[in-house]
Amino acid sequence: MSSATANSTQPAESKGSVELVKTDSTLVTDEGVTSIADVVVRKIAGLAAREVRGVHALGGGAARAFGALRERIPGASASVGQGVSVEVGEKQAAVDLELVVEYGVGIAELSKVVRRTVIASIERMTGLEVVEVNIHVDDVHIAEDAEGPDTTRVR
Repeated sequence: MSSATANSTQPAESKGSVELVKTDSTLVTDEGVTSIADVVVRKIAGLAAREVRGVHALGGGAARAFGALRERIPGASASVGQGVSVEVGEKQAAVDLELVVEYGVGIAELSKVVRRTVIASIERMTGLEVVEVNIHVDDVHIAEDAEGPDTTRVR
């Protein structure tokens, strides 16, 4: 590939219309090609989503139960990619997240922050363009659920 084509924009046909597709990529150079495994993007997305205040956990009920069971096995650890699925191409990635949010947090605003954080982390670390981050809120975490019933109340 010459440097003239590496930074050019080429027309591509798409269902009867012509759209412009950017052909440069930080992952394909004159010196070689870098490929990034799906699991790498899953881990980055999972870690980035967990950094956002208001996200309690990732994954559906069964995945969280399996993760809790796995944590009890000596030497095993919870999967940082739990609750994350990705599709990774040569230049682009798409992410689906299953979140458990803290009670009282605005879900719409939390989704925007999670989306921005995940996109920024993946694009910065991999050079891939993130085309979408779909968020499914699976549950709401209530602090009392984790701690059990409040036994300090006067009855």
